[in-house]
Amino acid sequence: MTKLIIAAGTGFLGQALVNHFKNKFEEIVILTRGKSQIIDGIKYVNWNAKSFSGWEKELENATVLINLAGKSVDCRYTKENKKEILWSRIKSTKVLNEAVLKCKKPPKHWLNSSTSTIYRFSLDKEMDEVNGEIGNDFSINVALSWEKAFFKTETPNTLKTALRTSIVLGKNGGAFIPLKTLAKIGFGGKQGKGNQFTSWIHEDDFVNAIDFIIEKEITGVINIVSPQPIRNADFMQRLRKAVGFPFGIPMNKFFLEIGSFFIRTETELVLKSRNVIPKRLLENGFEFKFGNIDKAFRDLLR
Repeated sequence: MTKLIIAAGTGFLGQALVNHFKNKFEEIVILTRGKSQIIDGIKYVNWNAKSFSGWEKELENATVLINLAGKSVDCRYTKENKKEILWSRIKSTKVLNEAVLKCKKPPKHWLNSSTSTIYRFSLDKEMDEVNGEIGNDFSINVALSWEKAFFKTETPNTLKTALRTSIVLGKNGGAFIPLKTLAKIGFGGKQGKGNQFTSWIHEDDFVNAIDFIIEKEITGVINIVSPQPIRNADFMQRLRKAVGFPFGIPMNKFFLEIGSFFIRTETELVLKSRNVIPKRLLENGFEFKFGNIDKAFRDLLR
């Protein structure tokens, strides 16, 4: 493989992908809101994720394009933030569609971020790509609009895959760090009722799944989650055991609402039941390195 483009690749997931692919591609280009520069052989090119400014030329002759752009959902859902969450995803996807169509030799495969939150709150049914049920709330409608913006423009010479990714657990970023901290200081009890499911994936399995999708040229929508969703109470109990803390104070919905207000986030991130499974990955023969939460925790805490 010759050239990898990662749009919005300076964050936690982008850097995980860079570390995984740096010896597999001859050239890696990161589209970033920061300045254009070259660091450790990685080319960083400025873009605003809305309009052309020269960055679009980088897509010529690319083997793979991965788009991670979008405002973090780890914020208060104010009117302004909700607008930015939606439009940061739609505009970046639309402008990349325009750029791909302008290319004489466009990227061979485009993988665009989506989210496993697209499925309804579920305590009763595992959601896969075929039989999963789509719900109706702000986060779900964002995901639907995001995927529509991605797929509605036909790119005859570029394969397209939407990555319905769950919570990615990593050593250096993402949700695992604050959860680990809570468990270590005694607040690692269940959150809300504790019966809601958490769909998760270890960062190594995340990057390996992306690699697998590229190799197998899998298109359409695909769930990037571990095979074993776990209830919140069990997740937190296993995490307490992993960090060696004997108890965890539970946080009911009332206290979560207060806490989320002060740390400027939303309770939906922990209270929604995401009961999602990776049907297509498994059917295509992908093997998870960390399909078990205890094994994942042991590795992340080493």
